[in-house]
Amino acid sequence: MKTKIKNAVSSKINLIGLPILALCWVSFFWGTTWIASKEGVKHMPALQLAAIRQFIGGSLYICFFLFKKEPWPKGKQWKTILILSILNFVLSNGLSTWGVKYISSGLGAIIGAIVPLWIVIISIFRGERLARLAIIGLIVSFGGVCVVFYDHLNDFLKPDFRFGIFISIISTLTWAFGSLYTKKKAASFNPYFSLGLQMFLSSILLFAFTGATGTSVPLSSIPAISWWAISYLVVFGSVLTFIAFIYALQHLPAQISSIYAYINPIIAVILGALIFSESLNAAIAIGGGVILSGLYMVNYSLRKGRKNSVVTK
Repeated sequence: MKTKIKNAVSSKINLIGLPILALCWVSFFWGTTWIASKEGVKHMPALQLAAIRQFIGGSLYICFFLFKKEPWPKGKQWKTILILSILNFVLSNGLSTWGVKYISSGLGAIIGAIVPLWIVIISIFRGERLARLAIIGLIVSFGGVCVVFYDHLNDFLKPDFRFGIFISIISTLTWAFGSLYTKKKAASFNPYFSLGLQMFLSSILLFAFTGATGTSVPLSSIPAISWWAISYLVVFGSVLTFIAFIYALQHLPAQISSIYAYINPIIAVILGALIFSESLNAAIAIGGGVILSGLYMVNYSLRKGRKNSVVTK
């Protein structure tokens, strides 16, 4: 019986393809991390949650690469890792986690998806010429943002809501700068070991900040529900799903492996409505769809531009 089940599962995996299954895993579970963050920050300081999550996740990565006897970074590599830890994890991950304390997880996920728009805007200010499709995608996505926020006009009267929106947007901007900095410094050092070091260093900085500002709480006073949320974020947000993401990137074309970015917000919005009874109406559905359509145009244009630049070199 066990052999029959094993053979049936194996045949299904072969039929669908392990890389596609890995992409499905990424698309779903990274969407659920917004829900876990939302639940966790209900019961503890958001930046402390981010610090604990990144400390555990970073430690696991570092232990793995130490076991593999991976060489440590040298010289200027440490500077790059420190800058990326601040941009990607202290600011981007920390602020996005803090943001969902004041806004819905679905809205946080939709805002989190606009990183490519910042990359386009930053590229414009840097004097780079952009394809017409990228500009059109930028305009389309901005229209979608207007539709989504039209439903939240009254919420802007609330200081907490405005603050949540502000720090969530800043988190996407810092991730965009981190992405461009990674591209500029891309490199010599193992990127996955670098990821673990970035997470670990960011946790030290966040612990220092929350301790200095008196915003942390004793570990013994953190309720079990928040520890479960942290565990979920570490296992599914920082370890297993990232492994699946790397596998999908290595085995699928870029235009397919990037699909997860369009599915994550949809998962977060639907689960937020089901679990937390968050708003799911026509404005969010239509606006979110328009934003994702614009993002697809932007991403497609950027990928095409990179491919053309490689061909002409």
